[in-house]
Amino acid sequence: MSRTAKVLTPEQVKERLRLQGKTTTQWAAEHGFTRNEVYRVLNGQAKAHYGKAHEIAVLLGLKPGSEEELASRPSGKATTGAATRNLQARAAA
Repeated sequence: MSRTAKVLTPEQVKERLRLQGKTTTQWAAEHGFTRNEVYRVLNGQAKAHYGKAHEIAVLLGLKPGSEEELASRPSGKATTGAATRNLQARAAA
């Protein structure tokens, strides 16, 4: 089981993206989400209790979660490629 990483605030997530030189739109495309879905989570319009919003929140670090939890989701879209590597890197940190 993966260690849970520190939960971040939306402002911390935005700052992390800025430091990485990525836009929210780029992050969304890399992880298979639309820009609007990600903005809704970051701005608190989507509560992220389940579904895509929850996956986005976990991947961004806004909510605790694990690779196993996301891998078991039927969509699987958010847990392929870069998203899986990001989760693995966070779990190892």
